[in-house]
Amino acid sequence: MHPAKTTIVQDLQEKLNASPFLLVADYTGLKVSEFAQLRERLADANAECRVVKNTFLRRAAADIGYPDLGEHLTGQTAIVVGDEDVCAAAKVLKTFAKDFKKTSVKAGILDNAYLSAEQVISLADLPSKDILRAQLLGLLLQPATNLARLLNEPAASLARVLQAKVDAQGGDQAEAA
Repeated sequence: MHPAKTTIVQDLQEKLNASPFLLVADYTGLKVSEFAQLRERLADANAECRVVKNTFLRRAAADIGYPDLGEHLTGQTAIVVGDEDVCAAAKVLKTFAKDFKKTSVKAGILDNAYLSAEQVISLADLPSKDILRAQLLGLLLQPATNLARLLNEPAASLARVLQAKVDAQGGDQAEAA
């Protein structure tokens, strides 16, 4: 292999190793301005989109031990890699494909596991990582909240009974006297 091509494959391997996920998309028919808009949207989601040659991606993925993407590496291929949240990147790809009707998700890899296009779209439908964390925190705090309510209930019940007794004996008159 030519030294320049080896360098490209090594650079691609570094990008793939640094990212916990890889999304493969077809960008056929996109104008340069539209592709730039896709890159901007992905940058907001802490992800990066790069156009790659299929043979380079095939070689880099095989060298780092990714599952075979052979059947999906045809036509014009762009990859999406990121720092953290695969759901946010998948959501951007899904909405962009819906808006422009020119791009499509081919496949993906998450933690060295192959994802079909349908699975990537399913990831896009998940709530963001922050929302999932908040929901988990709410579930973890619920037993403690219920316990605090349960421990507080006898005192609150006693206070309500005493207040009812005061009200029954003419509480306003007793206070005035």
